[in-house]
Amino acid sequence: MHFHNCEKIASFIQQTANSKLKQLIQAGLRNNESSYSMVADTYGALLQACGDKKSIVQGKHLHAEILKCGYHRNAFVGCKLVSMYALCGQLTDANQVFDQMPEQNLFAWNSMIKGYVTYVQFENALKLYYRMRSEGISPDKFTFPPVIKACTSLSDLQQGKQIHKYILQNGFESDVYVGGSLIDMYMKSGGVDFARQIFNRMAERDIVSWTAMITGFAQNGYADEALNTFCQMQLAGFRPDSVTVASILPATAHILALRQGKEIHNFVIRNAFESDEFVGSALVDMYAKCGRIKIARRLFDKMSRRSVVAWNVIIAGYGIHGLGNEALSLFRKMQLEIVRPDRFTFTAVLSACRHAILVNEGQECFNCMVEDHCIEPQMEHYVGMVDLLGRAGHLEEAYNFIQNMPTEPNAIVWGALLGACRIHSNVELGVTAAKHLFEMEPENTGNYILLSNIYAEAGRWDGVAKIRTMMRDGDLKKKPGCSWIEVKNRFHTFFGGDRSHQDSEIIYSTLQSLHKLMRDSGYVPDTKYELHNVEEEEKEAELSTHSEKLAIVFGLISTCPGTTIQITKNLRVCGDCHHAIKFMSKLVGREIIVRDILRFHHFTGGVCSCGDNW
Repeated sequence: MHFHNCEKIASFIQQTANSKLKQLIQAGLRNNESSYSMVADTYGALLQACGDKKSIVQGKHLHAEILKCGYHRNAFVGCKLVSMYALCGQLTDANQVFDQMPEQNLFAWNSMIKGYVTYVQFENALKLYYRMRSEGISPDKFTFPPVIKACTSLSDLQQGKQIHKYILQNGFESDVYVGGSLIDMYMKSGGVDFARQIFNRMAERDIVSWTAMITGFAQNGYADEALNTFCQMQLAGFRPDSVTVASILPATAHILALRQGKEIHNFVIRNAFESDEFVGSALVDMYAKCGRIKIARRLFDKMSRRSVVAWNVIIAGYGIHGLGNEALSLFRKMQLEIVRPDRFTFTAVLSACRHAILVNEGQECFNCMVEDHCIEPQMEHYVGMVDLLGRAGHLEEAYNFIQNMPTEPNAIVWGALLGACRIHSNVELGVTAAKHLFEMEPENTGNYILLSNIYAEAGRWDGVAKIRTMMRDGDLKKKPGCSWIEVKNRFHTFFGGDRSHQDSEIIYSTLQSLHKLMRDSGYVPDTKYELHNVEEEEKEAELSTHSEKLAIVFGLISTCPGTTIQITKNLRVCGDCHHAIKFMSKLVGREIIVRDILRFHHFTGGVCSCGDNW
């Protein structure tokens, strides 16, 4: 008898004193093995029901009856007791029953290990695993998934590899659950190749292992492989579930593959996944990151249930589009709807404030996080404040903020200060920030380039030469600027001065004509952004063929009039290109959207959404 309704368990237990069960117990004690086994099975089913429903009160009543009747000595009932307490999170009680068992069989060990992992006691889970091994108990395929999850949660890849070695030696890697757990562990530690090898060796795959691969590829920046695996999964006959869909959408957002994102959205609608809050949040995030913030907002407003994750992604979305006031308005609305913000909420709000240069609002947000919500600031919050103060021109205040941080500032903090010094041409503080960065990440060419830019804008060509010597001696090369655009379901990539495209002749001809119109309208190339110490004419020629300009012109000649042009750049858009694209948007009468490494820029009618602050 298996009670699915746990309320019935309490009344059932109360009746046991005069019930047939008591008679069966007594009969079982008189060597009626069939009756004894039947009672043990009954108790086991009841304990399982209590565990499944987390009904600890009824479970303890049942335990009392078991003790009274002497069935705690039964190995099967003892295992079910351990499992019931572990499922209910009563790990001390579970451990006490476990230690008192006359014979600890494998089910009890597995129940204890799983209980420790479920209730975030990862170290205890691993200790019990090694104790199990030392006592000569051989693990089975059910032992390893929680043990591997413990290693993953502790970021202990070395220990995970040792357990993986044992798994290989004993032939458990091919098990679909063990293999899926190993894939998850390696993907979360950046071991993409290891995960791929395990997946390729799996004789049998399920939706979990496919989803683990898709999620891992997406989280490690392998967006194309994530999308390819998503397609392969369907060709193999597996129907994506809501978890798979929520995992693949970030991959489309990463490479701004709006077409694929829309196709997945259609799949979501056809399969009625829209009500799933994780899928809904992923769709909002995808549209926001693909430049469609209005669609993202419509989807957010339609969500029947909005978790803190959904609020975070829409606030962050407004932030990267430079719509700081809208982000703050949503943050206030979130609080009115009694949704408790978390650390990621404040990261998103601070990001929105820094993109819109809302200094007072950002400081209020930081104080609110600490004082009203008792959230201890993390490094990303310190980065947000330094970047906000720096962008606003409060460089000394930003530097003092770093000096007073309770924790050692990392490279991202110093990088935020260096970037602000680049915006406001502060050589002295720029050198200070750069010195820290050269020590922390000596091979990051971006830091050398930023300091070189600061020197060049100040006319300090000796400083530029010094940086170039440092880069040459360290065998460091500048990352080339690259921009891409999707036209008719195909991505087209351009580098500065690139003439490899099949339409390069018409691209350069159109760019030359447009450049003349821009000049006639008042555009003057800002040659301080071309840092080579050459003649002005050469600088202007270099600036005119930056990758973003080539990509935009290709978009203009390849699409119908009035179509929005959207491009992506792998670096920060330079000041001259930003200035030039404002003229382009006005002359051609089109909206031009540029996603650079920092944010979105929406150019319309000669104006950019960033307000020239980025």
